[in-house]
This record gives sequence, C-alpha cells and structure tokens, in this order.
Amino acid sequence: MIKAPSPVPEPERREQKHNLLNALGPGLITGASDDDPSGIATYSQVGAQFGYGLLWAMLFSYPLMATIQEISGRLGRVTGHGIAGNMRRAYAPVWLWLVTALLIVANVINLGADIGAMGEAVQLLIGGPALLYAALFAALSVLLQVFVPYTRYAQILKWLTASLLAYVATVFVVHVPWGQALRATLLPHFSGGAASIQALVAVLGTTISPYLFFWQASEEVSDMDTHVLEHPLKQAPQEAPEQFRRIRTDTFIGMAFSNLVAFFIILTAAVVLHAHGQTDIQTASQAAEALRPVAGRFAFILFAAGLVGTGLLALPVLAGSVGYALGEALSWPVGLERKPYQAKGFYVIIALSTLLGLGLVLVQIDPIKALYYSAIINGVAAAPVMLLLMLMTANERVMGEFTVKGWLRGLGWLGTGVMALAAAAMFATMRK
Repeated sequence: MIKAPSPVPEPERREQKHNLLNALGPGLITGASDDDPSGIATYSQVGAQFGYGLLWAMLFSYPLMATIQEISGRLGRVTGHGIAGNMRRAYAPVWLWLVTALLIVANVINLGADIGAMGEAVQLLIGGPALLYAALFAALSVLLQVFVPYTRYAQILKWLTASLLAYVATVFVVHVPWGQALRATLLPHFSGGAASIQALVAVLGTTISPYLFFWQASEEVSDMDTHVLEHPLKQAPQEAPEQFRRIRTDTFIGMAFSNLVAFFIILTAAVVLHAHGQTDIQTASQAAEALRPVAGRFAFILFAAGLVGTGLLALPVLAGSVGYALGEALSWPVGLERKPYQAKGFYVIIALSTLLGLGLVLVQIDPIKALYYSAIINGVAAAPVMLLLMLMTANERVMGEFTVKGWLRGLGWLGTGVMALAAAAMFATMRK
C-alpha cells in the first residue's frame, strides 16, 4: 500500500494559491503554441477568404478546447503519466500505436511547415537565405530542449507567449469596423457550402489538435516531477482541490489567450486583405507580405516578427509531444526535466522529429500541401484521441476517485462529438 505523502506546508500553499503567474504554466504554454505559424496561416486564410464570416467559430470553440485541455491536464496530474502512458496501461496496443503513428506524421509535417515559415519570416524582415534560417531555428530548438533545465526552459516558453501580442497590436494599427465585427462574432452566419465547411473544419482542427492533449498531460507530469512537494493525486488526494483549481485557471486563461489571438488574426486578415480583394492567402509569410502595401510597414513587421516568436514556442511543443507519446509507448524514461543521459531515447525522438520536419523544408515540399495533409491527419486523429481520453478519465482503474464528472464531462463529450462530425464533414466535402 502506498503511503500518502505529507500535506504541503500551509505557507507554501498560500503563496502558490495567490501567485497567478506561478499558476500559469502548461495550460498557458499549450494555448499559446496553438497559434503556431501553420495555425496563423489557417486563420489568415479564413479571414482573407470569408472576412468576418467565421469569427464566431473562435467563440464557439473556446469552451470545447478549454474543457478537453483541462481533462488532459487532470489525467496527467492524477495518474502521474501522460496520455500514451495511460493508454498503454488501459487499452490494447493497436489503439496506442495507431494514435501515436497519426500524431507523429501530423507533427512532423507541422514541424516542417512551422520551421519553413520561420525561415521565410526572417527573410522577409532582413533578407538572406530562408533555408539557412530554418536550419538554425531547428537546431536552436533542439539544443534548448536537450540542454536547458526544464524549470528554466518552462520560464522561457512562458515569456515567449508574449510574442503573440504582436497579433493583438496589429489590429490596432488598422481601422476596424468593430460593430460589424462584433455582430459577426455574436450572431453566427454559416453558408454551409463546401468551402465554408472545409474552412470551419480547418479552424476546429487547428484549435483542437491532438498534440496539445499529449503535451498538456505530459507537462503536468513534468511540472509535478520538478516539485518535491507535489505528487500524483491518486497517491496524494489531499492535494486535489488546489491542483484542480490551478489546472482550471491555467487552461481556461491559456485557451482564452489562444483564441483571442486567433480572433485578432482572422480580424486583421478580414479588415486588411478581404476588404481589399486579396482573398487567396496560402501561407503566414504571404499574409505578412500582403499586409505591407495595405496596412503599412509597422503592421508588416509586427506580423512577420510574431511568426518567429510563435514558432520558437511551437517547435518544442510539437517535437516534445512526439517524444512523450512515443517514449511512453515504448516505456522509456521521458521528460524535459531529465538530463540527456537519463532519457537518451526521449531526446533522440525530439531531435529526429525536428530533423525530419527540417528535411521537408530542405527538399522544398509544397508548404500549402503540407498544411493541407497535416490538417487532414489532425482532423482524423482528434476524435479518436478525445474518445479514448474521455473513456480513460471515466475509468476508476485509471483515475481512482478522481474520475471526470458533471458539466466538465458533458462538455468533453460535446467536443468529441463536434470533432467527429467535423472529420466526417471534411471527408464528405473532399469527395465532391
């Protein structure tokens, strides 16, 4: 029988409870990484093509994505294992390897799209070889993950989320008809055509992506491993009320930040590009370049520089989630808090996935096709991962006394259903 750890001393509990910055961690980083360069490309495409027409989707998706991220965080905090680790213990290997394979393929393609976009953004700003910049960013990301201690690296990632404010600032250097924008947000209108359905699926697939679930759960485990007074809640149930409050605050603020930034990107593209007839935007760097003659050099610089900051934030999340998923599936030691010699396989996976993503850039794979196939795979993978996540968090063998119940469970199932319908709609429109 496992002896429950002693309670956290009251002074430290009070300090943690009242320090909001300390409370923000895995959820904030996960939410901010959702607005990666490939996501920015998707939001720019939607705003340029449909104007204000899909602004409401960001408001609609917020409670669904915040809920599923909270559930992912609870799974990691309660069990002390990530999603793949729990799947290995609870289900047949075929489900684990199917989901892991889909995640690896989607993330490698996403890594390639993001690395390429970062290189192109620097080229737009200062000139020079985009491929060289892309290679340097890939190397920097791997080196930081391998050699910088997790506690320090988490702080770096937390502060990198400020780079997303560039997309908030961009809105305020252009003229926005706020009344029209707010009406489109609060009074949804959906044409139902094939193009609108595909755009809506792209937005949902970008905001509710499987790699975010894996990262959120595993980072709760890593965060717990770096604090000697914190333990898996199955072993230390007295810690549950405080930890659940922190996870909810972290995820709901992090996802709100993510969706607010996405809202502003769509709005900027609608105001600057759609309104001036520029509806065919395919990449984030193309969106930045298109802003220059219409909105001015300052808006262009903000948009392009933001791509670099968001990319630096997203690369470790994409590669790290592959490391956690495959490492846990193979029962290897995992975690960014471990020294390189303590988790060699985990860090090799991170390096290889980043290298494969860079390889897609170096062989000059069409970035538009890369984003398209990544969106398809994410759309296919999201619903089954969410289904297994909901089943695991309802299973007392997995969660003990902390199974997910009530409105949280209801919204989790609603989000799972929405993503299943989105995947079905995507395939239906692809056949036409």
